[in-house]
Amino acid sequence: MNIATEAALRTVIGDAHPITVDKEMDHLDQHARHFIALSPFLCLGTTNGQGLADVSPRGDPPGFVTVLDDHTLLLPERPGNRRADSMLNVMANPIVGLIFFVPGIEETLRVSGRATVIDDAALLADMAVNGKPPKLGVRINVERVFFHCAKALKRSRLWDHDARVTRDSFPTPGQVIRDQRRPDLSAEELDALVIEDQKTNLY
Repeated sequence: MNIATEAALRTVIGDAHPITVDKEMDHLDQHARHFIALSPFLCLGTTNGQGLADVSPRGDPPGFVTVLDDHTLLLPERPGNRRADSMLNVMANPIVGLIFFVPGIEETLRVSGRATVIDDAALLADMAVNGKPPKLGVRINVERVFFHCAKALKRSRLWDHDARVTRDSFPTPGQVIRDQRRPDLSAEELDALVIEDQKTNLY
């Protein structure tokens, strides 16, 4: 049976505690700013003009997202696979959601708002890594901010060293690409291409 209304949902899960509702803010306070300054990784959620959703991982040295002011974030666009899914989605539908992670801290920070793609060289210059500033950035006008409780990371044991899997527990990128789309190339050839790209095209 599908649950299709909030009333039906609430009969199963109950009402939210007032604290979990009241913690939502419309700006970045000192704790949100501090968390973002510590964060080396986030996930960016976007939706295209047809309503298809996408989530993209973003990572860089801690504090790679710039807090321009209490209502504005700037996310650098580093070299990638040139699909540009997130940027194209933002152009079609500016509503975005982000979740920031800090290794070792089990709470996460959720931010949502409206985004635009920018090429402001002056703003992006300060985001250079290895002397290479990003050519583009995603500016986010913040509308909702709150810290998410630690339950998901506790359940997953995400930061627990004992919960880590060994790299050989899953096929290499080259093996996956070969099996899914490119049987004409060997896994070794494809892995070499991936490794070279990671060496030369991170920034």
